[in-house]
Amino acid sequence: MSTDKNSADSLAALAAVIESRLPARGGDPGASYVARLLHKGPDAFLKKIGEEATEVVMAAKDADHGGDPKKIVYEVADLWFHCMVALAHYGLTPADVLAELDRRAGTSGIKEKAMRRVLAREAQSQGEAS
Repeated sequence: MSTDKNSADSLAALAAVIESRLPARGGDPGASYVARLLHKGPDAFLKKIGEEATEVVMAAKDADHGGDPKKIVYEVADLWFHCMVALAHYGLTPADVLAELDRRAGTSGIKEKAMRRVLAREAQSQGEAS
């Protein structure tokens, strides 16, 4: 999977704005929605992620019943935005997500999930052996 450079640049530019709103960088909760979310802490932006994910599902369900499919794009944009706020809070970037998607490219989703289960069992066994 080769990511479109313009899309990656757009995500990086938005990420830079979000990162500039971090409390450690002087983000002003009185002047910025992102700074306000970050100032309130993870509960605030994690709640928004849950709300936006639900809105994506609702828009998709509406599209299945004659609604405008473009509303899905609008809701996914909101979801991605709030996920990017979470990434910034945890010191991560969209590039980290894109790298993970690139790593998974060409890998069967079924095999990927099976491998995660194997690795989880191995980690659990090692933890019990300690």
